[in-house]
Amino acid sequence: MKVALDRKELTYSGRIDMAEPGRPEFIFPASSVRFRFFGKRAVLTVKSRRACWDNYAGAIVDGIQKKWLLQEDAENRILLVEEEKEGLHDILFFKRQDSCHEMILCALELSEGSRLLEALPKPQRRMEVYGDSVSAGEVSEAIEYVGRPDPKHQGEYSNSWYSYAWIAARKLQAELHDVAQGGIPLLNGNGWVEPPFYPGMEFMWDKLHYHPKFGKAVPWDFTRYTPHLVIVAIGQNDSNPDDYMKEAPDGVRAVYWKYKYREFLKELRKKYKKALIVLTTTILEHDAGWDKAIGEVCRELKDDRILHFLYSRNGKGTPGHARILEAEEMALELTEFVENLDIPVWEE
Repeated sequence: MKVALDRKELTYSGRIDMAEPGRPEFIFPASSVRFRFFGKRAVLTVKSRRACWDNYAGAIVDGIQKKWLLQEDAENRILLVEEEKEGLHDILFFKRQDSCHEMILCALELSEGSRLLEALPKPQRRMEVYGDSVSAGEVSEAIEYVGRPDPKHQGEYSNSWYSYAWIAARKLQAELHDVAQGGIPLLNGNGWVEPPFYPGMEFMWDKLHYHPKFGKAVPWDFTRYTPHLVIVAIGQNDSNPDDYMKEAPDGVRAVYWKYKYREFLKELRKKYKKALIVLTTTILEHDAGWDKAIGEVCRELKDDRILHFLYSRNGKGTPGHARILEAEEMALELTEFVENLDIPVWEE
């Protein structure tokens, strides 16, 4: 039996394109749909538009994590569950990777006689992360490379489920929008994303579709989601191609970067007037000058709901991406910081 993808029993989470409710488009990591049903079989058909890497979809099926390699521009029929006897099944289908691809949900089929169950309520707490590859969970599953440079890979180790962002959201019992892209800097023209365009967070932050390979940019409707907690974890990728915050922390380029970072935060505050905004980077190795610059901007803003946070191994934890254990370390420190604040975080 076919199930319409806009049924109320299906719960979506993330900055998702719902322009066609029957064909939701997942763009950002950790975008997900959850549903429960009583039956034998569930098949989800998706299409994937590829920018780079091999592209994978993920799911938690009855408590067991699974992944599937996606074929580009083809209908991928994903067998989520198949049992001989009818039973209760709980499925969370999610986007493992950033905009190295975009994924369109096309159809959901359940075995004949299946019954969709009422959706579980979403968490009342809401969280949003603006970040780069570490926030997206890139190369997180390369667990044999803890504290080491990344192995050669084609995207198979990247998994947003194991990003510090989603781990922290689960610890905090919060819904997550993970606005993260590997290689993203603050400023356009820096970083690692899609040369020769090199879009930065200053371009990406208010977009739904933003990747240059996928056509015209589409703005995000901020009325669709208002977080209580916002994590801003950008800056370290601005060191490419020139690490000017290390070489000339008082130079013209450093001063301009701090100005643009401050203006970005002001724009974010206009969207979220009451949110707690936490400024940080990650444990991925980078020069401390970027964190000093962030701290300077934070103090200049004089906003008691914009705070600066540093991990215990900030900027010196690993030369590679954060693996699962390292992401858990980050998530634990971040959640302890938030939970121990003496100001309200989760009030409407």
